[in-house]
Amino acid sequence: MIAHLNGKLVEKNPTELIVECNGVGYELKISLNTYSSIGNDEHIFIYTQFIVREDAQLLYGFYNREEREMFNYLVSVSGIGPNTAMIMLSSLVPEEIASAILSEDVKTIQGIKGIGAKTAQRVIVDLKDKVAKLNLTSTNILSQGNTNRFDALTALVSLGFDKKAADKALDKLDTGTESVEQLIKDALKVL
Repeated sequence: MIAHLNGKLVEKNPTELIVECNGVGYELKISLNTYSSIGNDEHIFIYTQFIVREDAQLLYGFYNREEREMFNYLVSVSGIGPNTAMIMLSSLVPEEIASAILSEDVKTIQGIKGIGAKTAQRVIVDLKDKVAKLNLTSTNILSQGNTNRFDALTALVSLGFDKKAADKALDKLDTGTESVEQLIKDALKVL
């Protein structure tokens, strides 16, 4: 198994990376969250998960261990393969997925492309106990019950702003009483 790669970033696309380690170029499938988290530095350290199928051997890359762990949990659910798991991790960060699972928020999980009601319910049932044990270090918007902030962050990201920058702006502005519209307007002034 290949646990991580430490080498030269040769190519970076929204869905894949090529990392050269000791003269060998490794192609990694990545999520949009990993893509936005990785800078354009020449040197890169990335966590990986190696998946072997009958017709392919694929290497998936993750910016941090939490994302890799969430990926492994997701692919353990019947009906969710590696590609669907990457779509889920591109749509939501691991903390948001964990929060949706713990709060049994079928609507959030079902809102991800390719996930139907039955699959969303299966994800919740299969992963609720496992996800409760995860040590996710980032601030969890949904577990704080602040859906206005989550909606504002989602809107800012869909407008093309960097997720980390938008999150930092909302950290400064959010007192828990603002409407979604007000949070977006105030964040646009800061960004």
